[in-house]
Amino acid sequence: MSSGSPWLAWPAGTDPDELSRSLYAAHESFLETGKPVIPVRSIVLESWRRSMRSGVNPDVSEPPVDLLDDDLHGYREAHPLAAIMPVVRRLLVTDATDSDLLVAVTDASGRMLWVEGATRQRIRAESMRFVEGASWGEADAGTNAPGTALAVDHSVQIFASEHFSRPVHPWSCSAAPVHDPQTGAILGAIDITGGDQVAAPHMLTLVRATAAAAEAELRLRHLMGRSRPPAPRTRPPRLPHAAIARLDVLGRTHATLHRGGRVTSLSGRHSELLLLLATHPAGRSAEQLAVELHERESALVTVRAEMSRLRRLLGDDFLTSRPYRITVPVDTDVAEVRRQLDRGAHRLALEVYQGAVLPQSQAPGVVAIREELRQRLRTALLRHATGEVLLRYAESADGRTDMEIWRACLAALPVGSPRRTQVQAHLRHLDSALR
Repeated sequence: MSSGSPWLAWPAGTDPDELSRSLYAAHESFLETGKPVIPVRSIVLESWRRSMRSGVNPDVSEPPVDLLDDDLHGYREAHPLAAIMPVVRRLLVTDATDSDLLVAVTDASGRMLWVEGATRQRIRAESMRFVEGASWGEADAGTNAPGTALAVDHSVQIFASEHFSRPVHPWSCSAAPVHDPQTGAILGAIDITGGDQVAAPHMLTLVRATAAAAEAELRLRHLMGRSRPPAPRTRPPRLPHAAIARLDVLGRTHATLHRGGRVTSLSGRHSELLLLLATHPAGRSAEQLAVELHERESALVTVRAEMSRLRRLLGDDFLTSRPYRITVPVDTDVAEVRRQLDRGAHRLALEVYQGAVLPQSQAPGVVAIREELRQRLRTALLRHATGEVLLRYAESADGRTDMEIWRACLAALPVGSPRRTQVQAHLRHLDSALR
């Protein structure tokens, strides 16, 4: 859609009104089909996909408010970025107040620590929970400048309908990450939020310069022996949404767990156990897990031993016993497929469905999840999907030998479609193979 820097929302010569209309059309088509009808910047498209995988609702803006009152004040006063607030206020906040803009500073997870600037805009922003203590990381709030800047570790602008959530479309923002000058670790992000003017190129330059000045301030404090505020002694209180993790099991022999920026590849048995626990958030007893894994009571000792290893791997703050239970909400790609089917987004459901659930597992509980999801997806596609979507499923491992699916493809494809010949040939092959 645009040339120049992928981080800039407005390349030179861009008409913001035309850009706004194009982005709205691209956003709507992405939500409906999984593909924007008009090309968008790769950084935005990738962020939309991450937001979709995280289960962000595009129709609301309800990021969780993790910290309030004393908890918020204590956490941010002890945060390393407290030391740079005089710099941020001097370079940004004073002018932002006069220009009807907001300035926000987040921690490394996207939690808003300070939101300052024009009073009128602060009141307006409350309706989308752009407030101190709220989590604006991509997994909670979808595509937005501070959340996306933290996700890609680069300054970025997000203009109007580039935001994943529709309620945020009237806003634009520019943000840059701030790093610890000693370790290089991300400490948080600095953001400017307001109207269309925030997406102009000079605004990204301004926020980058402020982030660089903030890092220089931290470096100077270190060289002068002035200690930064100590890190919090304990983790700040977290609402369930802030602690969410993600378990991916589709098309994988070994599950992958994403949490807190870490990725853990699990063994086959641990993959089965964690999937079963994620499917039953109230918890499972050792006896129940033994049945779901082995169908034999003699497996009880093995289950307990594997759960002990899994707790050592993931920590007691993630797993507990009596019953065995995951202590934080865990999303799964299985749940995401179900959500997309619930909202009738069959193409998106198929995009998420990368293959069978832990295809090599023979555990009865896993097999039940696998077959339930396969049949639900198959039934929805047969009833509602277009010919092209049906054909994508037909060409997958699940659909390759499914005669009913291939016949449905033939019936759904237009008479003039060049794919009909391919479908007819495959049906003849299947028919001969079944004789």
